[in-house]
Amino acid sequence: MATSTEMCLNSACRKNEPVIRFPFRVKDRQPESCGYPGFNLSCDSGRDETILELPSSGEFSVRGIDYASQEIWINDPSNCLPRRLLDFSLSGSPFSGVHYQNFTFLNCSSEFERSRFKRITCLSGSSYTVWATSSMTLARIVSSSCGIISTVSVPIQWPVYEPGLSSDLSEDLYLTWGAPSCGNCEARGGRCGFKSNTSRAIVCSDIPRHGLPRSGRYAITIGVGVPALMCVIGLACYLCGRVKTYGRRHRPVAESSSATVSPHIITVVGLDGPTIESYPKLVLGESLRVPKPNDSTCAICLSEYKPKDTLRSIPECKHCFHVDCIDAWLPMNATCPVCRNSPHQLPPASAT
Repeated sequence: MATSTEMCLNSACRKNEPVIRFPFRVKDRQPESCGYPGFNLSCDSGRDETILELPSSGEFSVRGIDYASQEIWINDPSNCLPRRLLDFSLSGSPFSGVHYQNFTFLNCSSEFERSRFKRITCLSGSSYTVWATSSMTLARIVSSSCGIISTVSVPIQWPVYEPGLSSDLSEDLYLTWGAPSCGNCEARGGRCGFKSNTSRAIVCSDIPRHGLPRSGRYAITIGVGVPALMCVIGLACYLCGRVKTYGRRHRPVAESSSATVSPHIITVVGLDGPTIESYPKLVLGESLRVPKPNDSTCAICLSEYKPKDTLRSIPECKHCFHVDCIDAWLPMNATCPVCRNSPHQLPPASAT
């Protein structure tokens, strides 16, 4: 009997829509064995969109799927996501939020339109303004003149440690799933799926056999070449000092100089391992989405990002690089290769 991976080809609702493969499947277009329970998608022919239906919250348009990191990005097909968030629930679905942030919705008089608060247009009217903030302190301050509608937990891409003034909450919701666990298989270039049409066992097949990717070769070159160059420089300085010392010892006393030769010290200041490991990692999907939209090339190895590349970002500036490249850079240079800002280093662990 043919296996499901032989029968289940990649699909898409239209050209620029996300690629659909296991654990997702398109209802009425692919066999049930091509998808995992709870991962059914559909194509909205009227809007040319890929649709995910959540049991407790209804239909959402799919903006992107990253199979390696097991993330899916959704939004409201009617372009009023804040309204959907007021009663949003993932109950009954296999999904959860990547990160959560609490936002308080407030209903204020129209004079707030002239303030710095971001107006949620689809919820506001001519005589009132609805806006949302992740700052509980700000919500308490304005609650005396504005009515609090609700406080909701919103699935977001990155946790915001310094809450902004307000948000219109129009950006995609970031969801993830735990089972089936196919991320490692996808990251290695394999294909995840059921073992056969009659077996529910999950297998990883078609893993390509190839050498290190170009980004890995660049990282090895940097990791080995830079320390070797530093050793050569240090050895040259040492030999130069020895030659000068030998010359002084064999000159006549009348020609001896009172000048002294200072020792050559090479200091390499970088970040420690725990600090570097604490910085976020992400695996690029087909859409090549990164925190900063213009970051399409690694500034260290100068290679363009490709799907399934593993990146690490610096939290302070959100610049991303190949994880191997930045892991070789930061131990020797405690600055971002792009903006030259110095990331914060973790405090040393206290002795017990």
